[in-house]
Amino acid sequence: MGPDGDEGPDGGTDGGPDAAVPAHYGDPFGEQRALIRRAGVVDRSHRGVVRVSGPERLSWLHLLLTQQVADLGEGAGTEALVLDAQGRVEHHAVLAHVDDTVWFDVEPGRAAPLAEYLDRMRFWSQVTVADESADWAVLSLVGPEIDEVLTAAGVVAPHGDHASSALPDGGVVRRMPWPGPGPEAAVDLIVPRAELGSWWSRLRGAGARPAGHDAFEALRVGAVRPRLGVDTDERAIPHEMGWIGGAVHLHKGCYRGQETVSRVANLGRPPRQLVLLHLQAGDDPLPPPGTPVLAAEGGRSVGRIGSAVRHHELGTVALALLKRSAVAAASADTPLWVATEGDQQVPGPAAVDPDSIPPDTGEPPGRAAMRRLQG
Repeated sequence: MGPDGDEGPDGGTDGGPDAAVPAHYGDPFGEQRALIRRAGVVDRSHRGVVRVSGPERLSWLHLLLTQQVADLGEGAGTEALVLDAQGRVEHHAVLAHVDDTVWFDVEPGRAAPLAEYLDRMRFWSQVTVADESADWAVLSLVGPEIDEVLTAAGVVAPHGDHASSALPDGGVVRRMPWPGPGPEAAVDLIVPRAELGSWWSRLRGAGARPAGHDAFEALRVGAVRPRLGVDTDERAIPHEMGWIGGAVHLHKGCYRGQETVSRVANLGRPPRQLVLLHLQAGDDPLPPPGTPVLAAEGGRSVGRIGSAVRHHELGTVALALLKRSAVAAASADTPLWVATEGDQQVPGPAAVDPDSIPPDTGEPPGRAAMRRLQG
């Protein structure tokens, strides 16, 4: 059931990282269509929330994050990463700078380790770091009619990529460029956890259809937006995941892992690429994250499955992190296979969606990203 306790049947969950929220409300494909065609509200209250405040919050965070945040204005937002010393992704967060506070929302279970890391790095900086997941919760509105819903609910949401503002009774509303059908067809609301049920009822009463987390995930995968800990492994670097630009600013330095980002941007290409994979799974169970992707010839592993979903238009699809050579071969109609338990091949190939392959301009991808940012 939904946060207000009165939603009728829910679809349960798969026991994964999203087990704390409803997977669906009895009509998974109908819920996806509502997010594409009208407006739906999704319970994402299992995400973690970290708050950073204090007069030096921006200059201090600028030294720790991959994104340019030193001049993050009031009401601005962005995405950012924390890397390890080898440039591998440790944390991914969506930020909002509202009322002299930087709000982070992160993957389930990641708030405590992120807050612990940030707190260790405070030294003498005038900042306060707090994991406030117990007090705040995330709801997402998705669809082309969300502004009508927000107006009916008495919420004014700013326009612009990650633009944010304070909610009248506490919390934040932030415009999101994904996973909706347009660049402004989604917003996140960070609301008091004690009022989660009333907010859910308020948005439903304003015209939003309840949609399960499966519907949100299907749109996210269709938009080729990676998720930390699901689409990444312990070796993932930002260039492989398509996070350059959106979560990594190539004109700044002075953060841990910068050398790897700079080296790949200026000298070479990442060893792997995130792509959308079409699976011929039929009614078979969806492959779990980490399932090997195999070359049809020789059966050698060429990558891993991340998020696998059933999309109302695309069918069974998954995000996959593949070797660059495998992506090149797949684009030349060389089939791939998805392993099942025991390394047995499923009865049918998997195909890379050509529209998800980053274009090869003949230059390192970081330089292309810089040109896009400058343009």
